[in-house]
Amino acid sequence: MNEPLRPDEEAAGAYPISAVERETGLSKDTLRMWERRYGFPTPGRDAQGERVYLAEQVARLRQLRRLIHAGHRPGQVVALAPQALEALIQAVSSGGPDAASTGPVRARKARRGAGVREQAQIVGQEMLAPYLDCIAAHDPVGLRDRLTRAMLSLGLERCVLECVAPLNRAVGLAWVEGRFEVFEEHLYTECVTGVLRSAVAGVPAARAGGTPRVLLTTFAQEQHGLGLLMLEALLALRGCICLSLGTQTPHADIARAAEAFRADIVALSFSGVLPPTQVRAGLHEVRAQLPIQIAVWAGGQGAAGLMEAVAGVKVLRELEDMPPALALWRAQREGQG
Repeated sequence: MNEPLRPDEEAAGAYPISAVERETGLSKDTLRMWERRYGFPTPGRDAQGERVYLAEQVARLRQLRRLIHAGHRPGQVVALAPQALEALIQAVSSGGPDAASTGPVRARKARRGAGVREQAQIVGQEMLAPYLDCIAAHDPVGLRDRLTRAMLSLGLERCVLECVAPLNRAVGLAWVEGRFEVFEEHLYTECVTGVLRSAVAGVPAARAGGTPRVLLTTFAQEQHGLGLLMLEALLALRGCICLSLGTQTPHADIARAAEAFRADIVALSFSGVLPPTQVRAGLHEVRAQLPIQIAVWAGGQGAAGLMEAVAGVKVLRELEDMPPALALWRAQREGQG
């Protein structure tokens, strides 16, 4: 049973679970599961009885997320004492031998079929179970076939929003909970990327002189590009002229590419790997290097976790936020004309 917050704890500040999800990149389901299984985090309750988390717990959750991205299993790190956790963080940061020797090198667990179906139920999408089964069975042919059929039956936009987006969350949750290995997450990403690229290539080209011209990329430290491709698909369907640089573009090169491409919008994607402070600092830097008439959009889990606005940057917390942002941009451009 979670206890109500003491007055001194309330004064120190507490985060609701939705804010913790944005700030750490850990889903609400994962936070509740860790609470039950490992005894951490230990949220209090606000006046309405809702979970709230102290800032020190949020900071520790960020550390745990970082270790998990480095390859550690939740069962190995969530219950660590603060000193042991800090030592492991330092080892991972330095790339020393401890980081490798304590990493989770394990055989695949036997509960494959039941496990992935359980994940589909957690996210409330039983329809996702067959896709997860294909990943668990290491069946890329079957996975591509299912994705292609979904694309044909739903159309590109609905497939992105109703199939790929929730599937991304389910796969990420399965990995965090130790049901998928890193290579299985990569298998999924490669299959989805191939299917989406083919679908985007089939979208009729935007008319000459059309707008906006959108440059898409990620920061140099960001290797995940699936969210970028999903955004490109939705933009292409709306007649935008897109130039994707892929992932890992240095800040100065983003500015140079935007000038060379005559971009109207620079769209950046963040998976949640980078800490919010680094995302915020990078956005400030890129914004300062671009002419004021070029809009900057930031999307993905890492951008959604920003607790403070960045001047001159439009944050798209969900893919569904893009169409109204695009409509507003076009309305403002027409007003200027």
